Amino acid sequence: MFLFFLFLLLPHFTLSNTIILSQNKTLLSQNQTFQLGLFNLEQQNQLQPRYYLSIRFTSLPSPNIIWVANRNKPISSLTGSALQLTPTGQLLLTQNDTVLWQTKNTLDESPLPQLNLLENGNLVLETKNGVVLWQSFDEPTDTWLPGMNLTRVHNLLSWRTLTNPDNGFYSLRLKPPNYGEFELVFNGTVSYWDTGKWTGGAFTGVPEMTVPIYRFDFEDAYSPMASFGFSERALENGVRPPTMFRVEPFGQMRQYTWSSQAGSWNMFWSRPESICSVKGVCGRFGVCVGDVLRVCECVKGFVAVDGGGWSSGDYSGGCWRGEKVCDNGDGFEDFGVVRFGFENVSSFRAKSRSLCERGCLNSCDCVGLSFDEKSGFCRNFLGSLFDFQNLTALESGGGNGNVLYVRVPGNVSEGKIKGWNGKVLSGVVIGCVLFLVLVLGVVAVTLVVLAKRKRLKKENGLEEDGFVPVLNLKVFSYKELQLATRGFSEKLGHGGFGTVFQGELSDSTVVAVKRLERPGGGEKEFRAEVSTIGNIQHVNLVRLRGFCSENAHRLLVYEYMPNGALSAYLRKEGPCLSWDVRLRVAIGTAKGIAYLHEECRSCIIHCDIKPENILLDSDFTAKVSDFGLAKLIGRDFSRVLATRRGTLGYVAPEWISGVEITTKADVYSYGMTLLELVGGRRNVEAPPSSGDRKSDCETGDKWFFPPWAAQLIIDDNVAAVVDKKLGNVYNIEEAKRVALVAVWCIQDDEAMRPTMSMVVKMLEGLVEVALPPPPKLLQALVTGESFRGVKVDSSNAVSTAGSSSFCDNMEVSVADSESCIGEVFSPPDGIVNVR
Repeated sequence: MFLFFLFLLLPHFTLSNTIILSQNKTLLSQNQTFQLGLFNLEQQNQLQPRYYLSIRFTSLPSPNIIWVANRNKPISSLTGSALQLTPTGQLLLTQNDTVLWQTKNTLDESPLPQLNLLENGNLVLETKNGVVLWQSFDEPTDTWLPGMNLTRVHNLLSWRTLTNPDNGFYSLRLKPPNYGEFELVFNGTVSYWDTGKWTGGAFTGVPEMTVPIYRFDFEDAYSPMASFGFSERALENGVRPPTMFRVEPFGQMRQYTWSSQAGSWNMFWSRPESICSVKGVCGRFGVCVGDVLRVCECVKGFVAVDGGGWSSGDYSGGCWRGEKVCDNGDGFEDFGVVRFGFENVSSFRAKSRSLCERGCLNSCDCVGLSFDEKSGFCRNFLGSLFDFQNLTALESGGGNGNVLYVRVPGNVSEGKIKGWNGKVLSGVVIGCVLFLVLVLGVVAVTLVVLAKRKRLKKENGLEEDGFVPVLNLKVFSYKELQLATRGFSEKLGHGGFGTVFQGELSDSTVVAVKRLERPGGGEKEFRAEVSTIGNIQHVNLVRLRGFCSENAHRLLVYEYMPNGALSAYLRKEGPCLSWDVRLRVAIGTAKGIAYLHEECRSCIIHCDIKPENILLDSDFTAKVSDFGLAKLIGRDFSRVLATRRGTLGYVAPEWISGVEITTKADVYSYGMTLLELVGGRRNVEAPPSSGDRKSDCETGDKWFFPPWAAQLIIDDNVAAVVDKKLGNVYNIEEAKRVALVAVWCIQDDEAMRPTMSMVVKMLEGLVEVALPPPPKLLQALVTGESFRGVKVDSSNAVSTAGSSSFCDNMEVSVADSESCIGEVFSPPDGIVNVR
């Protein structure tokens, strides 16, 4: 009887199943945004393919996989593999009748439910009446999409590596016990970052998380629960760029937004900001270096436990020193001040570090030590060390307060001397005899070699004290550059840092040679700063090719920009840039400055952002020049910034007030430049036509453009500001966005100005740009009114409003819509003085 019933059931499983997918067949969403199929996620390893039932963006590049079903049970071959739907409403992923993944039974009766892939990326099994029986949004993997709710039971779990979707070590979950914020967790237990509390509209720790987040709160019989989701916000013309959050295999949470203009994913933000702050990212005895191509390395003398894993980005296996764990010949590697985790520690006092080391060497479990010479406090670390982060190298200081010495094998130890024996002593004696015999010859040869080396050092720009400039810079002699520039005869431009000349090298390469006028420090300091500048490379930064430091001559050799400086295109008689080029220049310049501020090893504040320092290559790609020179010439700011006498120009208010200068000073200067780019005119020039203003000063008067433009932009009259040479051939929505960003950048309070990385996102349309308040200081300069109780200095003379003699004689005149009133004192160094 049992076999009879079993026979009746078998066709129900084998013959009545509906095959949804097999081999290369796929299921598309209605508008073909998403695609469900059996995809090989390890394209580089064709010998051992691994297929997964996955949902991905159809036409977007990686990262595009948003959901994986069989993440821990890959399919080795498409032959005999299929996604089936049983009569009981159960999805089965099978390979040769072996079930690799399945959902629960959802029906006890027909008709069969339908499987649909929605436009939001959700795979839904539903009845014909629209009742959802199962959906992929209830079983998320590592990606959070709009419309998906994350709850106490619905967490995100990272992939093992970038190409291996096996369960990783990092998860994003609602933080217990109140579940009112998210946290990142290592190995399911150790929390190392959280979003901060929910304020009703945002998380306190992630102000960049600007997508519309919504929260549900309810209680069950056991504990309160919260559910967070986010929805897409329609942008211009109803276009919704794809947006998603991902927990990366290396433990960071990132938000990605698709940029149609760039044709790639834009990483909007990531947390923790430093990958070295992620718990367990490099495993035991692994050192986090944080480079893009090399996140981790092993402690000296150790090797990776899983070499293949390390090559694919999985560093979790950590490092080990080999089979021989304990050796009397071990030594200690000075690791600097570090932050690290440890399992056990033995503490005691010792009179010297050698006694502290002896205590560690006496125990095979001891893997490292620290010793405080002042207190004599010794700590021996037992077991394993992990989460290394060298704070000394990062110039952060702190850590545990002492230098860490890691126990390493004797063959890599520095300074660990083994005991002497007879054989060693005999060898030393023989060596000494041979040395005495050959000493005269060796001395002679050494003198010759040293003389030659000294000559080569001088030719290659090496200092006798061991300073080595960057390898990609050429050291020129003054005579070479004098010949290349034909005696410095063809002048390209002049600025606060020096004069630029066009030159042609011996290999016919055209270059721009900048002759610095006031370099600070000596030759060693100059070479050190030039070395730093030479190592900075970005598509939107002018490349330094070489330098000259000979006697009192200090010159820099740059790549030549055939289309010159942006300033040449902001003159009435100058050529006109199309709107598309202007937008590319605005975004490219912002990216270059953002790189200096946020992506270099040391933050670089430019201090002199203006159109003259924004150069255009043959494709009109914007490249920022003169970065790093403020420090190179000794930060003589009062003279450097006075590049155009009588011009308010680009100087942020904090320069005037004397407070500490931050990167926001560059943001202000960039905003001023952006206004010029939109308006196609300089900040200080002849006034606009009478149609724009009711009255003007007489001919020859100068007019300050930014306050007038800022007010029109805030009043939604951007068309009046846009360069008239463009006519109507420009995108008005893009122009409004760029103009609003400019006004945000020139806010009086530097805290209100966006960072340059945020400026890039605003310009690319990834962030909505709100209406900014009017900059009060600029208005004060126009009207002559006080600003925060500070009166604009009128030291030159008190004039009568609208007086023609005043307009003729003052060095900077700014006028409002009624008349030419107010004045700004311009002292001899050209800096605006507001007291």
